[in-house]
Amino acid sequence: MVIGGRVASRVNGLLAVALCAACADAADAPRQTAPDSDVDAPGERRAAPPNTLTEAERAAGWRLLFDGETTEGWRGYNRESFPDTGWAVIDGMLVVGATAVDPDVPVGGDIVTTDSFSDFDLRFEFMLSEVANSGVLYRVIEEEGAEIWFNAPEYQVLDDTAYIEMGTMDMRTHLTGDNYDLHAAGQKTLHGPGEWNEGRIRIANDHVEHWLNGVKTVEYDLGSREWEALVAASKFAPHPRYGRAASGPIGLQDHGRNVFYRNIRILPLGPVSLFNGEDLDGWRVHGTERWYVENGELVCESGLDAEYGYLATEQIFGDFDLTVDFKQEADGNSGVFFRSSVEGTVVSGWQAEVAPPGLSTGGIYESYGRGWLGRPDAALDAALEMGDWNTLRVRSVGDRVTTWLNGTRMVDFEDEKIGEAEGSIALQIHDGGGIKVRWRNIQVVDLGG
Repeated sequence: MVIGGRVASRVNGLLAVALCAACADAADAPRQTAPDSDVDAPGERRAAPPNTLTEAERAAGWRLLFDGETTEGWRGYNRESFPDTGWAVIDGMLVVGATAVDPDVPVGGDIVTTDSFSDFDLRFEFMLSEVANSGVLYRVIEEEGAEIWFNAPEYQVLDDTAYIEMGTMDMRTHLTGDNYDLHAAGQKTLHGPGEWNEGRIRIANDHVEHWLNGVKTVEYDLGSREWEALVAASKFAPHPRYGRAASGPIGLQDHGRNVFYRNIRILPLGPVSLFNGEDLDGWRVHGTERWYVENGELVCESGLDAEYGYLATEQIFGDFDLTVDFKQEADGNSGVFFRSSVEGTVVSGWQAEVAPPGLSTGGIYESYGRGWLGRPDAALDAALEMGDWNTLRVRSVGDRVTTWLNGTRMVDFEDEKIGEAEGSIALQIHDGGGIKVRWRNIQVVDLGG
């Protein structure tokens, strides 16, 4: 959304280049073949022609937001229909400013999807013209008289080199891949005018990631203390609804100049329940301690042997975001293991601690290994409500592990060994006897790996 006055001399030429590039890519793209071809790995070329899905993508639930031929599924921001000027579909590309007379004057306005999305993995390809300026926005709030960016976070799309050379403003948080005006991208590779780039926005449980050409550029948590402070010091401070929507359309910005979009596809994400409230389907019991269902709740209770016990998922997880409610009825020395495996009652992996007051609930412990890896400040233990229901959240993405207890962040650290592993999610009952813990609302968002 940066404003610049330099007029490029190659807009028409770049349009021709774009058309040739699109034709060449369509001709050279390998044909869709086996269902074992999966969603492309970061930086790899997709094994499908533009604006199509592979069989694996369709099976996984991906949706095309642009079919390459029509504007179906899109409309103008704060409008019921698609703009009749400015935007156009040209040779498989959705083109910003295609009918503009003055390339620096947006005539079509911003567009949004007709459907709304909350958590999702969005991937899109874009090609810049010289001095191009656009953006991809999410969880858009449509408000009469308000610009789209007043309320919706934005993945910036920009001809970085041109605007840096202008030197008219601080570009630190205004470049491609940035969270516009809040977070600056780290190391990245941006292909200039006439070349294709792949952007990606992934959001799950208010944790947002921006990617550019297979490299993560920024990540942030909506509503976190850091985010709130940045918003308060930004151009969004006068807009109280900025970034507050739980769901909303995806938006593409018309800021003048040609930008070419294609392969816009989305995978809606949502938490999956690991416990059905009726039985232990999908879980394996390890040890002789008691695991049973009562009144729709999962109960772990010490048995006669008073030894360690585990209840592990049959499903394996790499990166994930897990939330679970627990209530400690007696003692409560337990935990949630992740990226783990269990042989007998010997566990390998990492534990998010669940324990009575003063024993570091929310900390991360490595059994039969290095011990405590992340231990919350003692003052944070006030977040625990002994004898009542608590919500523990564990997020593990790559090397980074973060936990929250009843909304309070307990630990946040990186560990290379954790980043290299995958495994089950497992509930623990400690040895010693006299323990009884109830569990419910066990939900996970599988973030891949």
